[in-house]
Amino acid sequence: MPLSWWIGFNALVLFLLALDLGIFNRKAHTVSVREALGWSALWVSLAIGFGVWVGQALGRQAMLEFYAGYLVEQALSVDNLFVFILIFGYFRIPPELQHRVLFWGILGALLMRGAMIGAGAVLIARFHWIIYVFGVFLVYTGFKMAFSGGSHVEPEQNPVIRLVRRFVPLTTRFHGEHFFIREPLSPGGVARLVATPLFVVLVLVETTDVVFAVDSIPAIFGVTRNPFLVYTSNVFAILGLRSLYFVLANIIGKFHLLKYGLSVVLAFVGVKMLLSEIRPIPIGISLGVVAAVLIGSVLLSLVIPPKEESTPA
Repeated sequence: MPLSWWIGFNALVLFLLALDLGIFNRKAHTVSVREALGWSALWVSLAIGFGVWVGQALGRQAMLEFYAGYLVEQALSVDNLFVFILIFGYFRIPPELQHRVLFWGILGALLMRGAMIGAGAVLIARFHWIIYVFGVFLVYTGFKMAFSGGSHVEPEQNPVIRLVRRFVPLTTRFHGEHFFIREPLSPGGVARLVATPLFVVLVLVETTDVVFAVDSIPAIFGVTRNPFLVYTSNVFAILGLRSLYFVLANIIGKFHLLKYGLSVVLAFVGVKMLLSEIRPIPIGISLGVVAAVLIGSVLLSLVIPPKEESTPA
C-alpha cells in the first residue's frame, strides 16, 4: 500500500478523535442511549463508506475482506464490553467518567493494536507456516470459549494492577476526570504527583484489550493477509466500541448465547486458515457464515431463556 494511504488514514482517525474529545465531549457527562446510538450510527456509516472506497481503489475482493475483518473484530469486541461493565462496576466508576476512561483506553488500544498487527504481518511474511499456528490457536480458543464459564474480573489479582500499586503513589478518592493530581505529603508540605483510581481503571482497560487482541488479530489475518485492511478494519471496529458500550451496557446480559456464536466464528476462521493452501474458502462465503452465526446467536438468545443456575442446598 502507498505510504500516503497510511498517513492519510491515521490523520483522519486523529482528526475524528480530536473532534470527539475536543468539541463534542469536552465536559464529562453521562452518555445517554440516544447519544450513543447516534455515535454508533456515525462510526458504522464511516466504516461502510470506507469499505466502498476500498472497493473502488482495490477491487471487490478487498472490499469484502475489509467488511469481513470489520465484522469479526466488532463481534469479538463484544467480549470486551462484558469485562468493561464488570470493571466499572467493581471500581464504582461514576457514569459521567466512563466515557473519558474508554476514550483514552481506546486511544491506547489503537497504538498497541497497530504494533501487534505490524508484528503479525512481519511474521507471516517471513514465516508462512505461522498461519497454521494461528489457525490451530483460533480453533483451540473457540473450543475453550464455548466450554468456559462466564467472565470474571478480580482486579486485586491482576499482576499489572499490583505493579501499578507498588510503584505509583495512589489516592483513594476520585478527583473529577483527572488521572493524576498533586497531593501534599503533609499539611503545608511539598506536593507530589499521585494517581487517582481512574488511572488504575484505565490501566486495567488497556491490559484487558491486549489480552483480547491476542485472539482477534490472528482472526482478522484469517480473512485477509493485507496489513492495511487488517489495520483499518481493526481501527474502525475499536472506534465504534466506546459508543457501542453505552448502547449495550444495560442489555448485553440478555445475549447469553453470543459467546457460543463467537466461539464458532473463531473456530471457523481457524479452519479457514488451516485450509488456506489446500482448499481456500471464498471471502464471500466467509462473510456470510460469520454474519449468519452472529445474527443467529443473538436471535436465539432472545428466544431461548438462559438456564437458571442451581444454588447449593
